[in-house]
Amino acid sequence: MKSVRVSGTENYANEAPDLLKRYESISFWDAHRLIRYLIPDAPCRVVDIGAGTGRDAAGFAAMGHSVVAVEPTEELRRGAMALHPSPLIEWLDDSLPNLPILRARDELFDVVMLTAVWIHLDARQRCRAMPNVASLVREGGALTLSLRHGPVPPGRRMFEVSAEETIRLAQPLGLRPILNQVVESTRQPSVTWTRLAFAKAL
Repeated sequence: MKSVRVSGTENYANEAPDLLKRYESISFWDAHRLIRYLIPDAPCRVVDIGAGTGRDAAGFAAMGHSVVAVEPTEELRRGAMALHPSPLIEWLDDSLPNLPILRARDELFDVVMLTAVWIHLDARQRCRAMPNVASLVREGGALTLSLRHGPVPPGRRMFEVSAEETIRLAQPLGLRPILNQVVESTRQPSVTWTRLAFAKAL
C-alpha cells in the first residue's frame, strides 16, 4: 500500500538519493555555527524535527547527546539510518503541524531544532504547529529554526515566512527570541536564510 505524502514533503521522496549526497556535503558545524553556543557541552536530550538525511542528528550524537530524529519521508529516513547508524539516535515517523506521536510521549527536550522545515507549512499550519513545538522545549532549553528566502525549487511546497511572524507566534508561548540573523546561502546566490533561536522561560 502506497504511503500518503505528508503536506510539505512533496518531491522529497523522489529526490532522496540526490539529497542524501547534497545535504551531507555541508558539515554539521558549518551549517550551524551561529547556534553553537546554544548546544550544551554535557549530554542532553535533542529533537531534530524534519531530520532529513540525519546530518544534524549525527552531529548531536557525535557530541554525546541523545537525539530523537523526526522524519516523515520514508525514503529519507531509511537512507539517513543507513548513513548514520548510532545508538544515540532514535528515528520517528511523525510530522508537523501536530506531531501526534512525538507529543504523546510527553517528553521535554533541551534543544528543539527545525532546519529548513518551517517554510513548508502554510500560515494556518504554522499557527497550529507553534504551540506543539513550544510544548517540547524544556524550561531553560532552546528552540532553533531556519527560514529560507528566495526562488522555490520546482515541485516543492514552500512559503515565504518572515522572522517577525515567527517571533510573534513564539513569544506568547514563553519563547524569548535570542537570535535573528540573515545569512547568505553557500550554494545558491539567490537564496538567503534567517537563523532564529528562542530560549524557553524558566
